[in-house]
Amino acid sequence: MKSNITCQQFPRNMVEKMCIKNEEGIEDDLTTLDRKALLQQGFADSPYKALRSARKYDAEVVAAEKKKQTVAEQVMIDHLSRAVISDPGQNVVNGKQSTHILSDPNMAPLRFRKRTLHETKIKTHSTLTENVLSNKLQFDGRIISRNGHDTCRELVGFFFTHDQSLTVYEYRKFGKNRTNVLPFIKKNIYRHQCGRRKGKQYQLGDFYIDADLTFLTSDHPSLPESTKENQLLILRITNIDRIALDSLKAASKEQQDGETSQEGSDKQVFKAVQDVLKVKLQKRGVRVLTGLRKYFQQLDKKGGGLLDKEDFKQALKLFHLEVPEKDFESLWLILSDDGRNKVDYGAFRRAIIGEMNEYRKSFVRKAFMKLDFNKTGSVSITDIRKCYCANKHPQVLSGHSTEEEIKSSFLETLKDACSKSEEVSYCEFEDYYEGLSMGIIEDEDFVNIICTPWGM
Repeated sequence: MKSNITCQQFPRNMVEKMCIKNEEGIEDDLTTLDRKALLQQGFADSPYKALRSARKYDAEVVAAEKKKQTVAEQVMIDHLSRAVISDPGQNVVNGKQSTHILSDPNMAPLRFRKRTLHETKIKTHSTLTENVLSNKLQFDGRIISRNGHDTCRELVGFFFTHDQSLTVYEYRKFGKNRTNVLPFIKKNIYRHQCGRRKGKQYQLGDFYIDADLTFLTSDHPSLPESTKENQLLILRITNIDRIALDSLKAASKEQQDGETSQEGSDKQVFKAVQDVLKVKLQKRGVRVLTGLRKYFQQLDKKGGGLLDKEDFKQALKLFHLEVPEKDFESLWLILSDDGRNKVDYGAFRRAIIGEMNEYRKSFVRKAFMKLDFNKTGSVSITDIRKCYCANKHPQVLSGHSTEEEIKSSFLETLKDACSKSEEVSYCEFEDYYEGLSMGIIEDEDFVNIICTPWGM
C-alpha cells in the first residue's frame, strides 16, 4: 500500500485516523449526523397516495407509454427498411438509372428525391418482416456507472426471439416537444462478458428485472466517450414487459437455462455477508455508505475503479464492517473470477451490502432528474435548497421543528456525503438514499421519503 493516494493528497495514515475518528462509538451510539439523516425517515408517515394527483399520475403513465411506443416504432423502421433505402443501387431500374432521380440528388431538396422501391431488382441481405420482429421482448435499462450523466440515460432494449439478438436504444428529450431516438447498442447476437455465464449467448431466461447485461466497450465504437473509460458496459434491467415475457416463454421451444448451482451458491455467500452487516447499517447507513465511497475513491489513485483485497479488508475494518474470514474469502473468489487480484469497488460494495430494489431506485432517479434538468450528472447545493420542501414533515406539522431546521439537517448530511461542498453528483445522491433505504422495510414508506420533500 502506498501513501499520498487521496484526492486531497493526504497521507494514508491521516485518512485512516480521520475515518477512525468519525467511526468512534458507532456500534453503540449514533452520531449527530446519523440522527440528522434519520430525520428524513419522518416523511414515511406522509400520506403519499393522497398527495399524488390522479390526473398527474395518469399523465405520467401516458407519457411513459408514448416514449416506449416511439422507441419501438423507430426500431421497426430501422430494421425493416434501412437495408433497402440506404442501398445506392436502388436507383437502378432494369439496368438503367431511374429517370425519377435528379442528376445530382445530393444537391436536390429532399421532396424531389423519389424512391421507386417496387421497381428495383436489388436484393437485400435482410429478410426480416414485421411479424418476425414483433416477436420481441421490450425492457427498460440503466447504466451502472460512476458517471452521473450516464446513469441517467433513458435506455430501452429489445430481445428478438427469432435469432436471439438484442439491441438497445436511447431516448432523449430536448425541451417540451423535441425528441431523439438512436441506437445505443446495435442489433446483434451477444454473450455474457463476466460472471458464471461468461461466454454464453444471451437467451430469453436472462431477461428479468435486476438482471445485468454486460458488453465489451471495445466492440461498440459509437458509444459515448464517458462509457469507454471502462472495459465493461453494464446495463441493469429496471423494467420489463411481463405480458410479452410470459407469452414468449410459453411459445418458446428452447429449454431456458435456470439458475445454476454455482449461481445459487454465490447468492448464498452474498446473503450471508449482507445479513451480518444489515443490522449494523440499519441506522447509520447514510454515513457509512457515503463514507465507503469517498474512502474507495481516495484509494483509487489511477481512477480505474479497481482495488486489491487488502484495500477492502482495511476499509471494512475502519468502518466496523468486519465479516467472518471464511465468508470474505468466498466472496473474494466469486468477485475476482477473471484471475486478477483486483475487484471493482462498486461491485464489491453491492456484493457485501446489497442494493435497494429497482422500484425504489426509479424514484431516486426521478427526483434527481427533476433537479438536474440540464442532465449534466450533478446539481448544485443552491438548486437543491430551492427545490427541497420540508413543510409536510411531521415535526414541522406538530410544531416541534421549523422548515428551515429540517432543511438544514438534510443539507448538512448531504454535503457531508459529497466530495465537493457545493455540488452533488448522482452517485452521491443515490448513495445517500441507499443508506436511508436500509432502515425502511416497506417500499411505499421509502417512496414517501422521496416524493414528499421533492414534490413528486
